[in-house]
This record gives sequence, structure tokens and C-alpha cells, in this order.
Amino acid sequence: MENNQKNTNAIKEEQAPEKSFKKDFLQFVKYACFAASAGVIQVASFTLMNEVLVKTPFIQSLMENHAGFARVMQNDYGPIYLIALILSVLWNFTFNRKFTFKAANNIPVAMLKVFGYYLVFTPVSVILGNYFTAKYAHFSAIEYIVLGITMVINMVTEFLFQKFVVFRNAENTAVSKKKKAENEETQ
Repeated sequence: MENNQKNTNAIKEEQAPEKSFKKDFLQFVKYACFAASAGVIQVASFTLMNEVLVKTPFIQSLMENHAGFARVMQNDYGPIYLIALILSVLWNFTFNRKFTFKAANNIPVAMLKVFGYYLVFTPVSVILGNYFTAKYAHFSAIEYIVLGITMVINMVTEFLFQKFVVFRNAENTAVSKKKKAENEETQ
């Protein structure tokens, strides 16, 4: 009997890493799907601002009449990227907290942690984005190439940061409304 128990435990231990890898992989796929939807928001807002908004007479007039605004918009990749990134981050954080990590931890604290990540990521990506879009300005669509590379790096590093820092001890702590109602009925 004792020997059978040891064999059963050994088999469970061998299967555990496999299940964990599969669970983590599926979690990353789910994260990537939500990140892709956030990416659509980021690319759409970036494109709208880059191709339409910056070329409006109002913005062109501001650039001509205000030296400070013109300096900020000198290489317009930075400000446009920053606005698109903020929209994307809000979308991505909201859906991944709820559906990918199923976390019920303190939302303001979790958002502050994500804000900390972006305090590092954003300046680095804006500076490098401005550098590469200026250096390779002669390449057609360089701002979209830089944006795409930046988005892939952002997706992978943010997933790791959220999994191991933001939601480390809070995964699967959210109780669905259905489960909450069932629990209340049984009490």
C-alpha cells in the first residue's frame, strides 16, 4: 500500500511540470490575444494621429506659431507613440487582469506596479524609437517598423513582469459572479 502511494506521488510529480508548462503556455497565448487586441488599438490610434491628426491645419498652425510645441513634434514619433501606448496599456491591463490572470488583488497597487514598468519601458522605447526613426528616416514606413518591433518587445517583457511581479501571488483569486452567487446560496 505504501509503495503504491509512493508510485502515485512520483507519477504526479512527473506530470506536474508538464501541466504547469501547458497552463503557463495557454496563459501566454491568452495574454497574447488580449495584447494583440491592444496592439490593434495602438496601431490604429498611432496611424490615425500620424496620418491624419498631425496633418490637420490646426496642428500645423500650432507647430508654426509655438516653438515649444514644434520642438515636441519635431520628430512626431515620440508624442504620437506615447498617446497610442497609453491607450493600449489601459486596455491590455484591464482585460488581462480580469481574464488572463483572474486577479482580485488591489487594482490601484497593481496599476502602480505596471506604471513602474512603464516608467522604465516608455522612456527607453521613446528615445530608441526617436533615434531609429530619425536615423533611418529614408526608409519607407520606418515608424511602423520601429513600432512593430517595440510592440513585440513590450508584449513579451510586460507579460513576464505582470506574471512574476504584478500578479505573482494574486493569480486566480478573482471569484466570478456566478461562483459568488453559488457560494451565497449555499450559506
